Amino acid sequence: MNDNIIHKLVTLADSAKYDVSCSSSGVARNSKSGTIGSTSSWGICHTFTEDGRCVSLLKIMLTNYCMYDCAYCINRKSNDIKRAAFSVKELVELTLEFYKRNYIEGLFLSSGIIKNPDHTMEKMIRVIKDLRTVHSYNGYIHMKSIPGASRELVVQAGLYADRLSVNIEIPTEKNLKFLAPEKDHKSVFRPMKFIEQGVIEYKEEKNKSKFTPRFTPAGQSTQMIIGATNETDKDILQTSSLLYLQSSMKRVYYSGFIPVNAYDNRLPVLHQSPLVRENRLYQADWLMRFYQFSAEEIIDDNNPNLDLEVDPKLSWALRHPEIFPIDINKAEYRTILRVPGIGIKSAKIIINARRFGSLDMYQLKKIGVIMKRAQYFIICKDAINQTINEITPRKVREILLKKKKTKNPNQISLAFPL
Repeated sequence: MNDNIIHKLVTLADSAKYDVSCSSSGVARNSKSGTIGSTSSWGICHTFTEDGRCVSLLKIMLTNYCMYDCAYCINRKSNDIKRAAFSVKELVELTLEFYKRNYIEGLFLSSGIIKNPDHTMEKMIRVIKDLRTVHSYNGYIHMKSIPGASRELVVQAGLYADRLSVNIEIPTEKNLKFLAPEKDHKSVFRPMKFIEQGVIEYKEEKNKSKFTPRFTPAGQSTQMIIGATNETDKDILQTSSLLYLQSSMKRVYYSGFIPVNAYDNRLPVLHQSPLVRENRLYQADWLMRFYQFSAEEIIDDNNPNLDLEVDPKLSWALRHPEIFPIDINKAEYRTILRVPGIGIKSAKIIINARRFGSLDMYQLKKIGVIMKRAQYFIICKDAINQTINEITPRKVREILLKKKKTKNPNQISLAFPL
């Protein structure tokens, strides 16, 4: 590998590090004779950046030259930074060489916008098309779709990429226009709709012919920057909730704002990325996707922002003591899911196990229920604990926060809420 390629690699990998919408899950394509790579969900290589983001390698930009001047972006055209651009051939060869050396298991490709969105998309599509058709690369590919790109190019990209993403970046149109005057939500939502339509059409054609080419089998994702503007968590989660109504939308990523352009007075002055808030949003997102919560239940007009001290599920339970305690041996699955300390797996086991007899505290603990949290919200066969209504929500909160601080006073929990 010559020095010129190394220089481009260092520059463009560094420029891509702030885009976190690169999950490599959701698709399975086994290795075939005569092809290179596999997309088995456990075989994709990940790494963690210094600020805690999980990224998928090779995570690279085609170029960090950009015609836009977004206030929050390190690659904005007015920044005096090192610039570089790969040719299509260089990036294809780099990806293959890294894969053959077992450095990577997949490719995440994004780019600055050069000339216009369609021109940029055409060059990116040439990279992934060459990998698939010329070099028989069978591994995972996630490509960033460019806002404003035409339907024809988005559809073409979907034939070669496992996942496409179009980043919203700023949750509301007003604030997006304030920080990125050249952009608007229409240019973002249009390619999202193209992807959604492509997925639907593929499913219909697949029913007619098994030889129908795959179209973004891992769906699409997007990213919102958190803390660069004044949106509440309610604004953010309502936007996410609407996005999840699209069957092809698999993940919404939340990226804590990092002040890379501190000189721009449109941006807030932060000493560090708001990672705790970012974590709470991921937990709330998890509740919407897997725990049957709606955005309106997690947050409302009286509580427009998530509680940073406790996870969203516990916060909701403390605000609704009238629902508790529930009888663990009689409650329906959806209600059991809402008990702090009970996860999806444990809730399903409870539903199956209680058919053979009433469950007690010991059995719940063996199932996997976190009793130090759940005990205040349930009653069961031998329950002797005081519930939330007997010792008040405020006292329960104090007890659980005290236990958390006693266990590890310096630790921020990154786990999803149970």
